[in-house]
Amino acid sequence: MYLLDSVEMTDPQKRILEPFVHQVGGHTSMMKYDDTTICKPLISQEQLFYESLPQEMKPFTPQYKGTISVCLEKDSSGQLSLVACPQVQKISGAEKGGPEAPAMAKRKHKRGSQRVMGSSDHSAGIIESSQLEGSSHDSSYTSSRALRLAVRICSGNLFQMMDGNQGSNSEKNCFNPWSLQCHREQLSRMCSESKEKKLYRFLLLENVVSQFKCPSILDLKMGTRQHGDDASEEKKARHIQKCEQSTSASLGVRICGMQIYQPESGHFLCRNKYYGRSLSTEGFKQSLYQFLHNGTYLRKDLIEPVLLRLKALKAVIEKQSSYRFYSSSLLIIYDGKEMKAEQKRNSAEIQMHKLSCNNCNCNLFSDVSPQPGNGSAKIEVHMIDFAHTTYKDFQSYQGTHDGPDKGYIFGLDNLIQILQTLRDETE
Repeated sequence: MYLLDSVEMTDPQKRILEPFVHQVGGHTSMMKYDDTTICKPLISQEQLFYESLPQEMKPFTPQYKGTISVCLEKDSSGQLSLVACPQVQKISGAEKGGPEAPAMAKRKHKRGSQRVMGSSDHSAGIIESSQLEGSSHDSSYTSSRALRLAVRICSGNLFQMMDGNQGSNSEKNCFNPWSLQCHREQLSRMCSESKEKKLYRFLLLENVVSQFKCPSILDLKMGTRQHGDDASEEKKARHIQKCEQSTSASLGVRICGMQIYQPESGHFLCRNKYYGRSLSTEGFKQSLYQFLHNGTYLRKDLIEPVLLRLKALKAVIEKQSSYRFYSSSLLIIYDGKEMKAEQKRNSAEIQMHKLSCNNCNCNLFSDVSPQPGNGSAKIEVHMIDFAHTTYKDFQSYQGTHDGPDKGYIFGLDNLIQILQTLRDETE
């Protein structure tokens, strides 16, 4: 799927970081470190959360694997790549180390002037240095050569946007378009704010979709409040307005992005966060139905496993006194690629045989693999994004949060209720 540009690296153990192909939400770039590990720009507050994570929450969060040093490297032709060093660093957030990557830095470039060739031109993901409008980076970066992403957009079309503001419905890419946009902006910020060879620290986390062949992913922003305790008055007002104008206020949950695998076409259909902000309560319910629909039929076998995980998560959150998961997200993941054609045919034969056979103990098809609907569906539910999470032992905790996060629980309750209604209606 990936076609890497050739990059000159003195250390053969260094690796070029690729955009994480299945990133559906967020605003910082998620990068692929290896098949089972992703990395993201380090935020001290998020690192401290992972290092002090309560044991009962670990089944619902990605495994924390430490930190890694990352820098921009330029080859002899002037091409820049984001490169990770091989040594994993288990460094406490209070210890000295390389600077945090400019993930949360103020955006210095106008979005309208930056175009990634790949969202409309499917040949390559390229950022021209002239497109980094307003950049004040070192003169070594302001050559006429292109600032190129490490990954070319290959010809295999996997993703199809359904959002009007992301191009026409016919446009398809090898990456979720949101992933490519986040990577472009991250690279732009780092180019403008750092010098070549300057080390940044990134978090290493478990890739929670690595076990799925064709992961359908729903990214939900949880809770009725999104701003952290340290937010400025301007940012606080902005986030409050977003919540009031979306289902965050009415349901305690809103869609921040999703991709749905369609077996018939072999494509992922994608929605972004702007779509989620515009939804009404009824629109949210319809979108949840759409997430569980593969373009041919509703995946009813997924509903009960998801409900069980959500109820288990709610029981854990209710025990976390003083924790506030502001601006965190909840991922719901399932494999859009169910079974092979032969398995489907066997499944149909089983159903026909059961209708005609009077022998209830017949084991004619006992060697057939379990089919959807009998508990075989594989799903994952994971909390992510803890840059604004706070709790009583955190160094900047204001001491004003008692009991569990009611806004988060409110969102879980509504999500559970909607899924239960969907299950009952379809049954």
